[in-house]
Amino acid sequence: MNKVAHYLQEHVAGEVMTSNDARGYFSTDNSIFSITPSVIVYPKNESDVRKTARFAWQLAERGRILPLTARGNGTDLTGAAIGHGVILAFPAHLNKVKYFDQKDSKITVEAGINFGKLQQLLMSYYRFIPAAPASFEYSTIGGAVGNNASSMRSLKYGDMRSYVSGLRVVLANGEVIETQRLNKKELNKKLGLATFEGEVYRSLDKLLEENRELVEKSVINITKNAAGYDLKDVKLDDGSFDLTPLFVGSQGTLGLVSEVTLTSQPLKSEPTLITAYFDSSNDLQSAVLDLRSLPDMPSAMELVDSQLLSMVSEINGNYLKDVITPPFPKFVLLVEIDNESEHKKNKEVKKAEKILNKYAQNLHIEDNPERQQLIWKVREASALLSSHNDGNLNPLPLVDDGIVPVDQLAAFINSIYSLFSREHLKVAIWGHAGDANLHVQPYLNIGQVGDRQKAFRMMEEFCKTVRELGGSTTAQYNEGRLRGPYSSKLFTQDVYDLFTKVKNIFDPYDILNPGVKINVSIDEVKPILRHKYSLDHVYDHLPLS
Repeated sequence: MNKVAHYLQEHVAGEVMTSNDARGYFSTDNSIFSITPSVIVYPKNESDVRKTARFAWQLAERGRILPLTARGNGTDLTGAAIGHGVILAFPAHLNKVKYFDQKDSKITVEAGINFGKLQQLLMSYYRFIPAAPASFEYSTIGGAVGNNASSMRSLKYGDMRSYVSGLRVVLANGEVIETQRLNKKELNKKLGLATFEGEVYRSLDKLLEENRELVEKSVINITKNAAGYDLKDVKLDDGSFDLTPLFVGSQGTLGLVSEVTLTSQPLKSEPTLITAYFDSSNDLQSAVLDLRSLPDMPSAMELVDSQLLSMVSEINGNYLKDVITPPFPKFVLLVEIDNESEHKKNKEVKKAEKILNKYAQNLHIEDNPERQQLIWKVREASALLSSHNDGNLNPLPLVDDGIVPVDQLAAFINSIYSLFSREHLKVAIWGHAGDANLHVQPYLNIGQVGDRQKAFRMMEEFCKTVRELGGSTTAQYNEGRLRGPYSSKLFTQDVYDLFTKVKNIFDPYDILNPGVKINVSIDEVKPILRHKYSLDHVYDHLPLS
């Protein structure tokens, strides 16, 4: 055990490990990267997180940087849950419900709690968090907060940021703060603190006041975005101030979240599911735009294309036999409509049916829950594709998670087809049509130099297309190391410099997850590309996307 590990084991209540197998396990997440950490700490409580951060800060003051990376269950697709220094593995101990009143819509939990278990608890009281990501059964709340995760129902109900009302955060120097929306009087108290927290509030408040126009320009005009930091929602026009939206989506680069206070939604009545077939991307786009204009927007609008269905049929011919059979339509759109009132829901279904009859070649309305579950296999088929390998070829989470304005959906789809055609690769598209947020994963052999070069070439082209269409390179998976090198081009240089200044305010020594999200270069990520890709961390579960 090295000197750092010895010191930490003497001062924290949780376990400290440096064995080769443990370090090897934590060297990967679900991304295409690999970095072997020096030490793994299983914090027993918030005090352990605080002591670890304080130790790293003191080392940094003496010129030695010991990076700290918070980690949930390693499901991150961008390389944000790996790092060279200390991995803080939250799920082992920091996994408890701290406060819950069934009469109150709020619940406070530790960051390492399993999202699926939390969702089960809420549902037993007829409530839920709609922003639960596809990986919620095996991921953590802390990870969802760090990435500002979203789901197919975020179309109507919003992303994770919409449900986080407060946080407990360990700052880079080990101080613990609580975040919530503060009025002017409460803000003034924070500004007067003679602590690092006070310094953070003063510096950030000044930065936001002096750069109001840049803060406005930091917002990309799309339905959801995980790139950059959410500066606009920190200080509102009424003078109120809240650090919460800034930490949500920051991927552990500004602070280490130890507790999360969440709001929830009441469960709705049984939804109605409409399946619609389209022969053109233009008709698909028109239908989605019209459906979005309904007074009560559908809770989900999910897309798969014919190539995905064909590839899944080749992998497992029986998977879709009771749902859809060849010849497959060009596009399948699944539209879910819900409402607390059955009467209002039925009215919205009729409106949606009228719209879809205008554009779709065929449609089917289903109210039976068991039959709906079967139909959803069409969308869930992407899981078979993303977990299937063909010899040394693996579907890589690489050219993925782009989002554009909804009126550019058809152009986005066509540009993806063109990109894969130029590279002579099969392509399958799925995702959240209602947000124009699409997923694709090229089959490549990451161990071959040619395919490694092709991977970055495709990434560059994909990100360029997304920018030209007015979108963002990430909607729900965040930047991490994967998209960090490209995110600077989404914003003007002045806006990106503003993000860098925010990072420096919270983390002046670059201790917190360095090399993630902000100031990431291609030259930094190429050497850490894996030579073999697998989903070892999630094979206990079906890796949905």
